[in-house]
Amino acid sequence: MVRAVAVNVAANTNEPGFRGPVYPDGTFAYVPIPESAATLPRDRFPTDEPLPTYDDLSLSFDVPDGLRPTPVHADPEFPGIHGRESATYGDPYAVKAGRIATLAPGDWLLFYATLTLRPHDWRGPGTTRVGDDGADDRGGEWLSERGIAVDDDLAPTWGAYLVAAIRVEQVLETPTREAAADRVPTNAHLKRDPFDARVVVAGDPTESGCLDRVVPLSDPSAGATANRMVTALSSDSGKGPWWRRPLAFDDDATRTLLDRLDPA
Repeated sequence: MVRAVAVNVAANTNEPGFRGPVYPDGTFAYVPIPESAATLPRDRFPTDEPLPTYDDLSLSFDVPDGLRPTPVHADPEFPGIHGRESATYGDPYAVKAGRIATLAPGDWLLFYATLTLRPHDWRGPGTTRVGDDGADDRGGEWLSERGIAVDDDLAPTWGAYLVAAIRVEQVLETPTREAAADRVPTNAHLKRDPFDARVVVAGDPTESGCLDRVVPLSDPSAGATANRMVTALSSDSGKGPWWRRPLAFDDDATRTLLDRLDPA
């Protein structure tokens, strides 16, 4: 038996004010959210590393100058993505932590993000601030008007997409800082003061990572409309703002999903 839970992560229209891009061929850029909590002094981090900022990320587009020095919440972390080496995730929210805590070694923790359709050479959300005169507003409509080929399973403007997966090695339910530091010392929640994760996941770094291409959860007609990955395979009805909720998958559904996943 194998199971999966999918949770929403990454940049959105609230934090930091824009969604990451999904490109016409289904490739994408993973953009973390800002670090919103107080953090420990660097000398009290479990590992000797700085708190990463947007300026440290390996992005193909520009972020606003004012955002560059902003620390990011580098969670989840995936080997080879934005300088990370481990596969870990921590979550402070009961509704997600409760679902994640049901996972066992060998199960899958999946991650989805809301992404906006953009051309491959998208320049970014603004120069001084998000949405300013320097923003590159080219999106799905711009691509359509120019007859640029877009994969037919992508939503026309924005959509929700599976972007990454962690193969679970261990789940720490209601972890202490000490237990988490021993198992996942690089996880971003260990840099927070106070430590706030209700659940922590350590993953197999050889079987975890970002996907080469998104797996759509939105219907190609509209981002807010769930496709059968949600309505037929997950525990969720697909009604209302389903793209903000954790999605649980049983054995059969997980095996169907795994046929679609190809972690880098």
